[in-house]
Amino acid sequence: MARIVILGAGIAGHTAARHLNKMIGKQHEIIVVSPNAKWNWIPSNIWVGVGQMKEKEVTFDLAEVYRKTTISFRQAKALSINPEGNAENASPFVTVEYTLPDKAGVQENIAYDYLVNATGPKLNFGATEGLGPDHGHTVSVCTASHALEANKKLQETIEAMRSGKNCTIVIGTGHGMCTCQGAAFEYIYNVDHVLRAAGVRDKARIIWLSNEYELGDFGMGGVHIKRGGYVTNGKTFAESLMVERGIEWITRAHVNKVEAGKIHYEIMDGSFHEQEFDFSMLIPPFAGVGLKAFDKTGEDITSQVFAPNGFMKVDADYTPRPYLEWSARDWPKTYQTPAYRNIFAVGIAFAPPHMISKPMQSANGTPINPTAPRTGMPSAAMAMAVAKSISDMVNGAEKPTHTASMAEMGAACVASTGADFFKGTAATMTVYPVVPDFEKYPDYGRDIDLTFGEIGLAGHWMKYLLHHAFIYQAKMKPGWAIIPD
Repeated sequence: MARIVILGAGIAGHTAARHLNKMIGKQHEIIVVSPNAKWNWIPSNIWVGVGQMKEKEVTFDLAEVYRKTTISFRQAKALSINPEGNAENASPFVTVEYTLPDKAGVQENIAYDYLVNATGPKLNFGATEGLGPDHGHTVSVCTASHALEANKKLQETIEAMRSGKNCTIVIGTGHGMCTCQGAAFEYIYNVDHVLRAAGVRDKARIIWLSNEYELGDFGMGGVHIKRGGYVTNGKTFAESLMVERGIEWITRAHVNKVEAGKIHYEIMDGSFHEQEFDFSMLIPPFAGVGLKAFDKTGEDITSQVFAPNGFMKVDADYTPRPYLEWSARDWPKTYQTPAYRNIFAVGIAFAPPHMISKPMQSANGTPINPTAPRTGMPSAAMAMAVAKSISDMVNGAEKPTHTASMAEMGAACVASTGADFFKGTAATMTVYPVVPDFEKYPDYGRDIDLTFGEIGLAGHWMKYLLHHAFIYQAKMKPGWAIIPD
C-alpha cells in the first residue's frame, strides 16, 4: 500500500485529494494536511466583501467532508520535507505542526511514498509597510474572514457617504510584484455596484491602482480577444468597463508604503506619489509558505528544492535568459520535481520559470510588473493531471503519465461586475493558451478563435451557478465527479 500525502487543501490540493480518493482510495492511503479547518471557495470572497454572501456560503468544514471518504485529514502546518529520510528514518517524510487548539504546537513526522505540495501562497502583506488588515491600513478579500472585515469597513464608508461625506476608494494591488489582479478587478466593480444600489455613487471617487503596464494585462502579457465579430485587446476592453462606470485608474505603480488614509507609490518613470483614501482594498504579493528541505544527513537543501521566492521547482526550464528568448516550452508539464520522482507541486506552490508579462522596472530599478497567475482552472487542471499520474505510478508506471502545461491549456474566467439577479453583470473571458505561444500563434500568441470576451447579465447567472456547482463538487456530494473542474 502506498501513502500519498497532500500538503494544502485549497483548489489544487482538494482537487488532487478528491480524484485520488476516487481512483485509488480503497487500495492506498491518502493524507491531506492543511492548517485551515475550512475549505474556502476564494472566487466568491468578493461577494462576501460587499455583503452579498455570508461566510458560510463560501466555506465548509474539511474534516466533515473527508470523514465520508478514505482520506485522512490533519489540521496542521507543513514545516519541512526530508525527501531522503534521515539517520533515524530511511523513508522520506514531511514534518508538520498541528494547529488544532488542543494539539497546537505538537509536531509529527509523516512518512510518504508520494508527496503533493499544494500549499498555495503566503499572503505577503509584510512586503509593503502598512499593507493589510492585520497590521496595516487596508482591507483584503483573500480569505473569507478578511472579506467579512472588508465588508464591515465598506458599509461604514457607505454610511459616511449617506451622511454627506465625499469618499475616495482605492482598489488594486499593493506591491509592484503582485499577481491575481482578477480578485481586485472583480471587487472594484462590485463595490461600484453596491454604491449605486445604496444611492451614494455620486459621493465616491473610485480609483484602480495596479502594477500592470496597461489595463487588462492580468499578469498574462495582455490578451487579444474576439468580441462582437472583431478583435480587440484587453486594454481597450478593461478601459471601456472603467470609463462606463466612472472609475479612474493608475497603472505601472508599485506601492511602497501605506499610512492611515494615504498610499505612497512609485511609477515607472521613478517619480513618487501619494494618494489619499477613505477605504482601500489592495491585494498583497504572494510568496512560498516557507517550507524547508533537508537531505538524509540533515543538511539544508531548501535552495535546491525551492526557488528564492519559496515556490517549489518542478520540470520547468529555469535557465536565466533574456525576455525575447523565453518560450512556451519553458513551462512545466508534469509538475514533478527534478531530483525526486515522488514529489510534485501544483497550483500556486510551483515556481514558474519566468513571468508571462514582460519584466519592467522603474527608473530607480524597482520591479513593477505582474507575476504569472496560476489559480482557478489551471490549478485544478494541474491537480487532476498529477492525481492521474500518481494513480498510474503506484500501479507500476515508471514516470508521470499525464501533463497539464499552462502553455497548452486554456482557461475561462467569469469576473463579476455586480451581483444582482436582474441587474447584475459579469465579464466572461476565455484564453487559449494561458501562456502565449508565439511560435504556434505568431499574430497574438493565442488562438483567437478560442480567446474571446463578453459582458452581460448572462455572465452573472453563469458565475452564480458555477459558485453553487463548485461548492457542491468540493463537498463531494453524489455525482460530483461529472462536474468539470
